[in-house]
Amino acid sequence: MLMSSDIKIKVMKRRGRPVGSGKVVKKFKPELVKMSTVKFDDGLFVPMRTNTKIDQLFSSEGGVMKGCNYAIIGDPGVGKSTVMLDVLSELNKGESKVMFISGEMTSIDLYGYVKRYPKFGDLPILFLGDYHDHDPIAVIKSALHEGFDSVLIDSMAEVCTAVVDYHGGTMKAAESKILTLLESHNKAENKEKRNTTFLIIQQVTKTGQFAGSNRFKHMLTGMAEIRFGMNGRFIEFSKNRRGGQMDRLYFSLDQMENVGWLYTEPKNSGDDA
Repeated sequence: MLMSSDIKIKVMKRRGRPVGSGKVVKKFKPELVKMSTVKFDDGLFVPMRTNTKIDQLFSSEGGVMKGCNYAIIGDPGVGKSTVMLDVLSELNKGESKVMFISGEMTSIDLYGYVKRYPKFGDLPILFLGDYHDHDPIAVIKSALHEGFDSVLIDSMAEVCTAVVDYHGGTMKAAESKILTLLESHNKAENKEKRNTTFLIIQQVTKTGQFAGSNRFKHMLTGMAEIRFGMNGRFIEFSKNRRGGQMDRLYFSLDQMENVGWLYTEPKNSGDDA
């Protein structure tokens, strides 16, 4: 006997193929939310500042916002890791609690970076490659448990590859597992109840476009692109739900200790990436 809250899916034929399984499933009623009834702590909307020019790109408030996800894509060798490690290091100088999850570089690789950028040496780093015999999901989950304000992941593709190598399955399934974990920390489901912001370096397709699922795209508050242009290297946001300048910010990697933030100019300036 079926309860009033149950539905029976009938088996029908459409173009010679069966539709439905005949199974009894529970009715699903989504919950509607009125934002006038939702309450958040005011501290959630206080930006984390690097006190450099890039703050104005991350948000209209001038800084990296909490509980968000930013993807960083760009040309090979343009300096994605260096730029984002610089951002994380500046956040680390302030009151933000940060961590770097490296799916690509080893401690030897990072040692070379630290010689040029000494401030990188103060970052707490999880070298995922040091735990190749362990479940990478469990390793990352354990590391995140304490609670962080901002976490840099380099890169999502390498982390997903580690998951596939250990568990098998597809890259899409691995990505989904990682995203579920990140979402829980966006919502402050950790020991210190911190709404974690993730800065996620992601690989691109052969045409230079973002490589990721629709779920990944929809989770993103902003997407930054770091490119080579006729006038030099620049970073710009192609998507940002938190406002912020949509101009190109040019930078230099020629100096020691810090990324050299130069100047901004409109996207339609004629400098093609």
